[in-house]
Amino acid sequence: MVAPTGELLVSAAASTTTALRDLLPPELAAVEDPREVAPADARELTKVLLRRLATLEEGTREYSYVRSTLVEMNLSLVRFAIRRFDSHREPKDDLLQVGALGLIKAIDRFDPELGVEFTTFALPTVLGEIRRHFRDTTWAVHVPRRLQELRITLARAQERLAQRLDRAPTVAELAEDLGIGEEEVVEGLTAANGHTAGSLDGGAEDGEGPGPLADHLGEDDRELDLVEDLVALKPLVAALPERERLILSMRFCEDMTQSQIGARLGLSQMHVSRLLSRTLRRLRQGMEAA
Repeated sequence: MVAPTGELLVSAAASTTTALRDLLPPELAAVEDPREVAPADARELTKVLLRRLATLEEGTREYSYVRSTLVEMNLSLVRFAIRRFDSHREPKDDLLQVGALGLIKAIDRFDPELGVEFTTFALPTVLGEIRRHFRDTTWAVHVPRRLQELRITLARAQERLAQRLDRAPTVAELAEDLGIGEEEVVEGLTAANGHTAGSLDGGAEDGEGPGPLADHLGEDDRELDLVEDLVALKPLVAALPERERLILSMRFCEDMTQSQIGARLGLSQMHVSRLLSRTLRRLRQGMEAA
């Protein structure tokens, strides 16, 4: 009798897992679930696994099994690292993923022959990966790297001076403490606002009225360009001959047709059209040259 396909797959998976676990040292093979061992045991098993990983060929099933076990066994290190960033609004699940990426890099780069504790090597790598995530992906607007680093320096100086002065330090005091100009301090403090951005769909904070914030914000006045054009055009019109000024006035101020203008001035419609085209071309050239 042939076993069902599902049973065959389960049996094959179990055989593969058993084969991979047989490759592990006795210390780990005896553990029911390597990912749920006590922290003290996890440190010892991590040493064993790292030495084992160094002897395996990258890309093999055995290598992947040992590597993934190391990652899951040491996720507590990542959780410890992200506690330093509790004040940030970034979701903890996102930070856990970023920290896990740093943990993987630490596992891949670690050399057990150097005699260094894995946690001593891995923690700075995990923290560096999380800080890189904050630096590159959590800003609401693009801020140059120089200002991002200056913001961190200013934050530390503010905390240090606030403890010493028992009040918030001024811009001048920050500049003197860091040995930089006051303009640079202001620039760094302004850059800190780039982490968050308010929604234009949200309400106005100053209580100016109901409705979204966008309804209370100013915008460019399109009529200002027209005012500038009129100011520039005025001397050009004044320099035209009287008949051409009159034609412009009748056409654009009185809204008369070319035939009506010709009838009033005793000119043909074609003549009025030529005069009007020539006048407008002259004005256009004068505006472009201004």
